[in-house]
Amino acid sequence: MKPLVTVAITTYHSALYILETLDSIYEQTYENIALVVSDDGSTDNTIALVNQWLSEGNHAQRFKSVEVITVPKNTGVSANCNRCIAAAPSDWLKYIAGDDILLPDCIADNVSFIQQNPEANIIFSQVKIYQDTFEEENYVRTMPLNFPENIMSAKLTAADQYQLLLLSDRINYTPSSFVNKQIQINIGGFDETNRLVEDYPMWLQLTNSGQKLFYFHKPTVGYRIHSKAANNVSDDVIFKPSALNSFPVRKAFAHPFLPWEIVRSEYHVYWISKIFQKNGWNKNRKRNKKLYHFASFYLNPFYYIFAIKKRLPANQNNPFYS
Repeated sequence: MKPLVTVAITTYHSALYILETLDSIYEQTYENIALVVSDDGSTDNTIALVNQWLSEGNHAQRFKSVEVITVPKNTGVSANCNRCIAAAPSDWLKYIAGDDILLPDCIADNVSFIQQNPEANIIFSQVKIYQDTFEEENYVRTMPLNFPENIMSAKLTAADQYQLLLLSDRINYTPSSFVNKQIQINIGGFDETNRLVEDYPMWLQLTNSGQKLFYFHKPTVGYRIHSKAANNVSDDVIFKPSALNSFPVRKAFAHPFLPWEIVRSEYHVYWISKIFQKNGWNKNRKRNKKLYHFASFYLNPFYYIFAIKKRLPANQNNPFYS
């Protein structure tokens, strides 16, 4: 029997794109789907469009159940995801932002994977990136392009993945995540103190609890780059907003477990980034890039301490210096 899967759409001011997201879920080749739409205090007509879409044709009847959640004020992405967990009537959740799309076989491919890999509770796959719209002429790239040989390698344990994640958030294909509901509940759900960065603390907590991250090499999600995104990933900047937004998360979840010179090096890069942002130097220009690299790398004294410690025989098998 095909398991029920909840597709949970997290929306916030998603009126321009939400109908495409809904259509992509309606058109899934997998049938046994519940729909949850959780809106985080939008002041545009996102929810009006959702309700109108659900009232048309057999849109609502296509799903085993439908729930639309609203709150009076914005609470942040993490709290919005937690509302999805609470509302999901199934064991499995596929999160999708209200400006992205599921590729037609997304749910079918993920269900096939978990049936072949019953030990898997957190699954990732490829994400196709588009600029503004999902026409093929606006296709940018697919990530990851090559099969991951580090964080998602089959030879790595959950403990190995946790240590790699402590060094950096190296999962840039989070929109593909397909997750078991109960394992998220077991660790207390998403950390709501992090309003903008919901995924990185979750992967750290899950791997630290012994849950291995799994992966299959096939595109399942379409991700949209646009100026209104909470974290615009345009190539027109040297560093993304997430580089600054995620620093408090790393300070809380990663820094206590890392060697001191790695922590101080991150502080150095963070303050250089803040200076560049404040002065408008984050534009992806040749001069700005050279200056940023010089300031954050060559003028970073802690990097040289790290380089020396990396060469010490005592650290040859230390994953933080590999």
